[in-house]
Amino acid sequence: MWRKTLVLFSVGIGALQAVATGVASAGGAADAFGLVDIFIARAHAGILPKDSNEQYELAFWESIKNSSYASDYEAYLKAYPNGRFAALAKARIERIRAAAPAPSSPSAPSTPSTSAAKSGPPRADSRSAPGTGTAPAPAPPAPATPPTARAPEATPAPPAQAANTPRSRTGGSISSGVITYPNEGKSTGSATAGATRTGELRDCPACPILVTLTPGGFTMGSNTSDPAEKPPHHVSIGQPFAIGKFEVTVEQWNACVDASACPRIATAGTARNAPIRDVSWDDAQQYVAWLSRTTGKTYRLPTEAEWEYAARGGTHSAYWWGDQMKKGNANCKDCGDPWAQDAPAEVGSFAANPYGLHDMNGSVWEWVGDCWHSSYKGAPTDGRAWDENGCTARVIRGGSWREGANYMVSSTRFKYSTSVRQSQNGFRVARDLK
Repeated sequence: MWRKTLVLFSVGIGALQAVATGVASAGGAADAFGLVDIFIARAHAGILPKDSNEQYELAFWESIKNSSYASDYEAYLKAYPNGRFAALAKARIERIRAAAPAPSSPSAPSTPSTSAAKSGPPRADSRSAPGTGTAPAPAPPAPATPPTARAPEATPAPPAQAANTPRSRTGGSISSGVITYPNEGKSTGSATAGATRTGELRDCPACPILVTLTPGGFTMGSNTSDPAEKPPHHVSIGQPFAIGKFEVTVEQWNACVDASACPRIATAGTARNAPIRDVSWDDAQQYVAWLSRTTGKTYRLPTEAEWEYAARGGTHSAYWWGDQMKKGNANCKDCGDPWAQDAPAEVGSFAANPYGLHDMNGSVWEWVGDCWHSSYKGAPTDGRAWDENGCTARVIRGGSWREGANYMVSSTRFKYSTSVRQSQNGFRVARDLK
């Protein structure tokens, strides 16, 4: 067994919840968070399967427990209203709000950060026919070109680990150090020769820059990872498509807001070329529907298979740059500068992969079109989205700037509720070429 079973987990977590709740209600929120940190540190020793309900809640909490944004704790409470950390989340929200400066003017409030019911237009299907809905507003001036990526930093080659070493990604910002996966993605064949980018396009001044990719095949998933990424399977992308060269930026999102087609997200003090984040899957659907109406082209979120095909860039290795972590290729806490705990770097701050795509690893988690499934058993092999009626949890890919090195591998996947906003979640767009 590559993961151990946590003995008496229910008893331990119940005791922690009782103690932490009592401490929080007594005004000692900081002490309560310390107790949680102690528990989670012990829990990360290889305890729970990643696709268990308990692990998802722990992963959620671990990813936000140091946040200074009330919206993150509100998102936790929406997902887990009776969760084991609910009292601590409420205490942290009260502390953040108490420390916030009073508003200087009675301006209208922006859309709440964690509301399941959005005030914007109803969600449109990502593949709905172009030309429907309201007429678009005139396109704003062309946004500034994202910064030129800096070259990766040269680092000494770290000692290699044994092949097929299983990795444990139990969630949150817990990973560090050098990891290697020499056999990542090699179980069921190689990438199809000739699969490559063919150029770039941009449909309007406010639209994201797209990279066009030809059809091809690749091995999706990993045999050295946790169950959600198994089994590795060969996928054939049968149609050309285009995908965002960068994640959607704050400036690009605000163009949709100005056209009254997307909800306003609080971005005060955020660089215009930073990736938009704190957006739900439902929010992303409104953005791609607006692009489709504006351009007459079919914009959507990439399918999960298209996303991994693009992220791997024709490679078979754990990361697109090889089987060892190297600084300067991704925006994560173990990936080198620029890095900050509070926010991701501007898009394009790190090197592009072989297909010319930036920030596929790290930066922000990226929504894709597929419904969440706990493994790849029965997954489509033709690149289409794996969907189902009534889906309430969608796939996010790529990790974020707050995670460590072992979240940067190309096979990393996780899930999130479609209606919940979280400060580490963003997206990039795709577009049909036929």
